[in-house]
Amino acid sequence: MDLTQGTKEEKIGRAKKMMLWFGIISLVMSFAGWTSAFVVSSSRPDWLKDFQLPNAFLISTVFIVISSITFIMAKKALKAGQNKATMLWLLATLVLGVFFIYNQFVGFQQIIDLGYNFTGPTSNVTMSYIYLIAVVHILHVVVGLICLLVVIFNQFKQRYSASNMLGFELALTFWHFIDILWVYLFLFLYFVR
Repeated sequence: MDLTQGTKEEKIGRAKKMMLWFGIISLVMSFAGWTSAFVVSSSRPDWLKDFQLPNAFLISTVFIVISSITFIMAKKALKAGQNKATMLWLLATLVLGVFFIYNQFVGFQQIIDLGYNFTGPTSNVTMSYIYLIAVVHILHVVVGLICLLVVIFNQFKQRYSASNMLGFELALTFWHFIDILWVYLFLFLYFVR
């Protein structure tokens, strides 16, 4: 396809989607670097080899996976012209995203209760990596929630339709990315010791 063809609106839409994908690729590279450093550091003598992630991280994983499903349901409702259902699915996605973050903090508290902190005398390199990876991901979920709030506001103002979904689709793509990223990170932190 010739990217110079099409209306001005189509070109802007393609440019916005491309910029989102450039951002996603850079985030993938960042997290790949951190998980690679995690693997390399695991050969250190002070590495915790028997640490297991708290159950709160598993619960948060369930919440974020379900939130991607509710976002998909919102898109289907929008395409069908069901504005009320779209709003309900978007609100469900928002609530599930908040529950994800809440359970992440519950997981951090469980780690602290085990006697491991991010820094200081009760910290170690293993926990520092887990905190770093999870906190940076939480920051991206917060960005996703802000995008979701913008989508909810725009949907409330009825700015989206089956033929005008660019902002909706950009937020959906980013939300799916942070969902898939967390599933990868959870499995990585759970199985790579």
